[in-house]
Amino acid sequence: MGEHSTSNRLAVDQPTRGADRNRSLADQADPATDEMLLPSLDDGITLLDVDGGRGVPILQSLVLDHLLVHDGPAFWVDANGHATTTTLAQITPSQRLLDRIHVARGFTAYQHYGAVDDLPTAVNQAIQKSTAVTSTSDRQSMGQDDDSSPHTPSLIVAPAVDAQYRSDETLSEQHAETLQARTLARLATYADSYDVPVLVTRSTIDEFTAAVATAAKHHLECEQTRMGPRLVGDEFETLVYPVDDASYYQTTFAYWRQLLATRATQVGLEPATPPSSTSSPAGVGTGVTADGETMSLTASPLLDAWIAPGGR
Repeated sequence: MGEHSTSNRLAVDQPTRGADRNRSLADQADPATDEMLLPSLDDGITLLDVDGGRGVPILQSLVLDHLLVHDGPAFWVDANGHATTTTLAQITPSQRLLDRIHVARGFTAYQHYGAVDDLPTAVNQAIQKSTAVTSTSDRQSMGQDDDSSPHTPSLIVAPAVDAQYRSDETLSEQHAETLQARTLARLATYADSYDVPVLVTRSTIDEFTAAVATAAKHHLECEQTRMGPRLVGDEFETLVYPVDDASYYQTTFAYWRQLLATRATQVGLEPATPPSSTSSPAGVGTGVTADGETMSLTASPLLDAWIAPGGR
C-alpha cells in the first residue's frame, strides 16, 4: 500500500467489475440484508464520530466498503495510526482492495498539513504512472468508461484530523487553529474539485474541533449498543444485525469482516479467507521512505508515502 504501488498491479488486481455495475448489483440486493450493511459516502466532507474510542475498524470498514462499489483509489492522510495494515488485512474481503489505498502519514502538524497540501501532486503522479502502462483497451476490458480513470481518487480519508495540531507543542493555540482551518479548507477544495467524499474523524469532541463539524457536509455517528455497533447518518440507520451473538462481534473484527464479505458477494467479488492471527499480512502493498526507497509494508507502522525527500 502506498503511492508507489506499481500501476501495473493496480490495473490487474483491482476488481474487474466497473463501479456502475457494482452499484447496480448492490442496489438489487435484498433490502433486509442491505439494512445491516454500511452507509454510502456522499461527495463532500463526512465527519464520523465514534462513541467510546478511536473506531479504527469502523473507519476502515467504511473505506473498504466504498472501494468495493467505486472505481479509483483512496488517498489516506493518516494520524495516530489509523491506517494499520494489521486491521485492514483482517477485515478486507480481498487483498486487491488494499493496493488501491495510498497512504501518507504526518507525525507533526507541519508534516500532516504538508501531506494534505501535496495530495494533488500524489494524485497526478499516480495518474501519470498508470497512463504509461494502461491503454484504453485495457480500461474498457476492466468495465470502465472512456472518460473515467481507475487512478483518480474515489475517496480521501483523514482520520484524527485534529490530532497533530492539538498535540504540537511548538504551535501556539491560535497558530494551531489556523493550520487546522487551512487543512480543512484544502480537504473541502479536494472534495469539490474531484467530486468525491472526504471521510474525517476527530480525536476529541471539544471547542477546538468545532471547526471540523462546521466544515463537514455530512455527519455519521457510531455508538456501541448491546446488539452491536449502531451507525446513524443523514439517510442511514443500522436497524438489523447479522446474528444474535452481539458480544462476540463487539470484541472482534468478525462483525466488520462479515459486513464487507456480504457487500463483496453482492458486487460479484469472492471474499478471501480471513488470515490467521499468527500469519503476516503479506501482500498488503508497498510504500516509499523519505529517501525514495520502495519497500514492502507489513504490520509495521506505515511510512510517509508522498512527502518529498527530507520531509517538511
